[in-house]
Amino acid sequence: MTRIAVIGGGRIGEALIAGLLESGRASKDLVAVETAAPRAEFLGERFGIRVTGSIADAATAADLLVIAVKPHDVDAVLTELGKAELDNDRDQVLVSLAAGVPTARLESKMPAGFPVVRVMPNTPMLVGQGMSVLASGRYAKPEQLQQVSEVLEAVGKVVTVPESQMDAVTAVSGSGPAYFFLVVEAMVEAGVGLGLSRDVATQLVGQTMLGSAALLDESGQDAAELRAAVTSPAGTTAAAVRELERGAVRSAFWEALHAAKRRSVEQGSTAE
Repeated sequence: MTRIAVIGGGRIGEALIAGLLESGRASKDLVAVETAAPRAEFLGERFGIRVTGSIADAATAADLLVIAVKPHDVDAVLTELGKAELDNDRDQVLVSLAAGVPTARLESKMPAGFPVVRVMPNTPMLVGQGMSVLASGRYAKPEQLQQVSEVLEAVGKVVTVPESQMDAVTAVSGSGPAYFFLVVEAMVEAGVGLGLSRDVATQLVGQTMLGSAALLDESGQDAAELRAAVTSPAGTTAAAVRELERGAVRSAFWEALHAAKRRSVEQGSTAE
């Protein structure tokens, strides 16, 4: 059983802990690091795991050291990890879920040759439907990358890309839930404008999105094929799609994702 230390007890850390325990990919000797006393008490009571305020204490006996804090808190975590008795001979791996922090920066703060894996998660991991994208640092072995992948499968799907693509990944899946919720918000407002109650409009849109995502995932067809199957010539859907195209929805998404990628590059370059 892989021994895991989750450093950071916020929503993402909590989601990972829950997924690991529910899937059986971690045992109760999983340890969390959380310095806020009320939050630490909550995690300990909910999951029955050890929660400590000491990063060095948690890291010493762990196989995977998972950083699940905000990017601006990463330096403080790395400083504390420097005080731990880390040993490359034990095949420990540093796994960072902090957006925009490159593996080279993480490696520079760890013992020489320490394996690092960078992860871009997204918030649907809170319900076990996350999209986690992995990029290997210079020293991580293929079997260590596979180990991290298997652990993160507890909270959704996992793919691996070169680190050079992580800014694009951030723009597509890391920020992607916000685009989705914006579309849902707009559709609900439009439904209310058509005379539906907000509760009914929300239910209609939510289930339509959920079902459509499942259909895309399970049908083996691409989105264009599925859209065409719903769009009868001169029908209601065709009329709606024509208006969306007139509003340049494709161009808007193109520009939005490129803007997100540019910002991700900027954040990475200013991480120090």
